[in-house]
Amino acid sequence: MTPAPALRTHDLRLRRWDPASDADVETFLRGCSDPEFQRWNTPLRPIATLADARATLRAKADAADAGTGVAFCVEDADSGTPLGHIGVSRIDRAMRSATVGYWILPEARGQGIATRALSVATRWAFTDLALHRLELDHAVGHDVSCKVAERCGFRYEGTLRGAMWEAGRRDAFRDCHLHARLATDPEPHDNAKAGPDSQEAPA
Repeated sequence: MTPAPALRTHDLRLRRWDPASDADVETFLRGCSDPEFQRWNTPLRPIATLADARATLRAKADAADAGTGVAFCVEDADSGTPLGHIGVSRIDRAMRSATVGYWILPEARGQGIATRALSVATRWAFTDLALHRLELDHAVGHDVSCKVAERCGFRYEGTLRGAMWEAGRRDAFRDCHLHARLATDPEPHDNAKAGPDSQEAPA
């Protein structure tokens, strides 16, 4: 896979996180330390310190180099102010499938940023990566994330039992909703509408 380019909408820029950047590491840690993020997500690796955040970003950079995933920092296109994260992970070239996830910083929520970022990342995955299927899951009860998925054309496909860790635990599980979109699905008409943003597991 060739290096992921910066992706743009009229007001957003999606660029790869830089594990060598102290500013990126601090922003990533702040996003993963947010109480609302932690309510709905328990990352595979604990992200409690700057060292943890840097290690996670390095792992994501390695995944991008290996062609198995790409993690983007979502930022304001004009000012460069960081707004959140979106990632395409678990890329399977044989099955032409991947998983998407996202989170938005507290001060940037409620502006439809997750919807617009997911829309542009989805389009890139289907065109540049030639993927056929993208999956998105979230904890049951996270209704805001459901709405973001649906606005971007990710149809609800069912409930996965015990497929996600409980908040802050790695010894108990909870159910999650599975959404997915195919490259052959029609383009949604309302994915540019602003609405509350969600915090989804970092992909």
